[in-house]
Amino acid sequence: MEDIQRGDIMADFHEELAQESLAPLWEVLKALVPREPRPVAAPAHWSFDLLRKFALQAGKLITAEQAERRVIVLENPALRGQSQITTSLYAGVQLILPGEVAPTHRHTASALRLLLEGEGGYTIVDGERVEMHPGDFIITPTWSLHDHGSDSDQPVIWLDGLDVPIVKLLNAGFAEDSGNGRQTVVHPEGDSLARYGSGLTPVNYIPKTAVSPIFWYPYARTREALERMRQRAEWDPAEGLRLTFTDPTTGGSPIQTMAAFMQLLPAGFSGSEVRSTDGAVYSVVEGSGRVTVGDITWEVKPRDIFVVPGWAWHRLAAETDLILFSFSDRPLQQKLGFWREQRG
Repeated sequence: MEDIQRGDIMADFHEELAQESLAPLWEVLKALVPREPRPVAAPAHWSFDLLRKFALQAGKLITAEQAERRVIVLENPALRGQSQITTSLYAGVQLILPGEVAPTHRHTASALRLLLEGEGGYTIVDGERVEMHPGDFIITPTWSLHDHGSDSDQPVIWLDGLDVPIVKLLNAGFAEDSGNGRQTVVHPEGDSLARYGSGLTPVNYIPKTAVSPIFWYPYARTREALERMRQRAEWDPAEGLRLTFTDPTTGGSPIQTMAAFMQLLPAGFSGSEVRSTDGAVYSVVEGSGRVTVGDITWEVKPRDIFVVPGWAWHRLAAETDLILFSFSDRPLQQKLGFWREQRG
C-alpha cells in the first residue's frame, strides 16, 4: 500500500513539474547519458539504376529553374520526413539536363558533391567555373555563391552532401538568392587548383575563411594517388587504402563540419569488422563488392549509394578492385573530442 501511495505522490509531483515546464532528470538520465551510442539511423542502400530512373522522371516533371535544385533526397528509413541520411547529414541526387542552369544562390550549410554520371556539366563557385567529370569531388563551403549547369547533350547527375541537420540543430541557417541565373566568371578555370593544389601557396597568402581555397578535386589526381599508394603502402585490414581530402593550407578537412574520403580495396579484399561514431555515406566509384552492416549484406556496383550509421559494425569486401567515396561528420566530432573507433 505504501508503494502505491508513494507512486501516486510521485506521479502528482511529476505532473506539478510538467505544469511549470520542469522535469525530473532521474527519469531520463540513462537516455541522456548512455553507456555507448545507440544507432538512431538505419543502414540503407540505393541502387543507382533506381536513383537515375527517379531523377530522370523528375526531369520531365519540373525544370531546374522551377525547382531551384532538382534533387531526389535520400531519406534514411529510420528518419523519414526529416531530410536526413544520418542524424547529422543530408544527402540527395541532383539532375541537370542539357542546357539547364540551376540558379545562383548561397546558404549557411556547407555542401560537397561527387559527380556520378555525365560529361559537360559545370559548377561556378565564387566566380570560378570548372567542368565536372565522373568521380570529381567538389565543395561549396558555407556562404559561397554557387550555380550549376550543363553545356552537354546528356544528363548530368551527382551526389550532394550537406551539413543541413547540424545547421538546423544550431538554428543558424541563412540563405540568399543572387537574382541572377548564372554568376559572372571572374577567375580562369582551374585557378584555385593551380594556386594551391601543388604543395605551394602564393607568397603572403592569408586565409580569408576557415575553409579550403580549393573547391575542385579532380578524380584523375585522386585515382593516381591511390594507384601510387597501392605499390608502397600497407593495407589497413578494415579499410584497405583510404585517403582523406584536405585543405592544402592547413592539412585539415576542406569543410569544418564534414570530411570526405576515397578508398581502394583490391580484388579479393575481405575487410575486418570496424565501427566508429561518425555515420558515413558511401558511393561506389569503380568496381563491385559486398557491404555488411550488422546482419544486413548488400552487393554494390558503380554509383550505388549506401549509408553506415554511426557506431554500427560493418565490413567491406571487394570482388574486383573497388573504389569507394564517402563522407561523414568526423572532423566536427574530432574537434569536439567525441570521435571514437573500435575494431573487431
